Amino acid sequence: MAYCPSGDALMKKPIVMIVLLTAVAVACWYGWQHGRPQGREAGVFYGNIDVRQVSLAFEGSGRVAQVDAEEGDRVQPGQVLAILDTRTLALQADQAAAQLRAQEENLRRLKNGARPAEIAQARSRLAAAQADAQRARREQARLERIATASSGAVSVQDVDRARSAARVAQAAVKERQDALALVQEGARREEIDAADAQVAAARAQLALLLHQLEQGDLRAPVAAVVRSRLLEPGDMASPQRPVLALAVTSPKWARIYVDESSLGQVKPGQAAQLSVDSMPGRTLAGKIGYISSVAEFTPKSVQTEVLRTSLVYEVRVLVDDPDDVLRLGQPVTVRLESGTADRKHEAG
Repeated sequence: MAYCPSGDALMKKPIVMIVLLTAVAVACWYGWQHGRPQGREAGVFYGNIDVRQVSLAFEGSGRVAQVDAEEGDRVQPGQVLAILDTRTLALQADQAAAQLRAQEENLRRLKNGARPAEIAQARSRLAAAQADAQRARREQARLERIATASSGAVSVQDVDRARSAARVAQAAVKERQDALALVQEGARREEIDAADAQVAAARAQLALLLHQLEQGDLRAPVAAVVRSRLLEPGDMASPQRPVLALAVTSPKWARIYVDESSLGQVKPGQAAQLSVDSMPGRTLAGKIGYISSVAEFTPKSVQTEVLRTSLVYEVRVLVDDPDDVLRLGQPVTVRLESGTADRKHEAG
């Protein structure tokens, strides 16, 4: 006996088909909405306020004496944030300064030459040596005359001693003459150059120590917010151990990623409006400051199922945030204004 469907079963089939078709349509629409690339709708892009961090460490090693910044503090360029114990360096700098003064005095003495009193003293010593030599020669001549006139009156040993004394006295005269010439001539050019080099070396050593003393003050390089306080007073610091981590707040950027099909909408200098979910209805002005020339895979923080393997270009939007309402890492929506690129960029 053949089966004949009832009227209710025949009525349910169109309803089931309609429900299935509606579900497929909704699924397709949802996938299209969530899977399409960013920025395809009227120049709208999504990103985050850029987080840039500076790790501050001392140039030298030593013990931390003081840390004057807490997490969350806003610091200005040049502000002292931490101080290193530099007492040993200060003593070394004092020693180097004394050595420099000694080297400078020695160089000045060489350049000025001998004083008149030193020259007069050298001449007096020469005159005394000449007098001794003349007396020794007279004594030698007297003994030789006696020995010649009267045999045996003077021993041979006495004559020999007189001759030796005369030679020694004459050698002393030659030594005093050379000493006077050196005093009158002054230092040689090579001695002055060597002393000058020693002064330069001592001055450089002192400058190095003074520079290291200055580096004992850890200063903020830019306006920033203290994110982390990594060392405390008493800890040993080194160039490899940062003391503080700073988050740079100025200039402030928003980082967005644009796929190749939307890249034509973005131009350097182009004006933009930025908004955040925490301040509905309020926008901040900005402009395109940087467009990457190299494509990259979509970062995990902004990727969708469709864009997971797509190549995108990083774009940075410079934000004008006078009231400092944006926080680093905060999600933002960027709406580009068409036809507002800087003329200098367009001319380039």
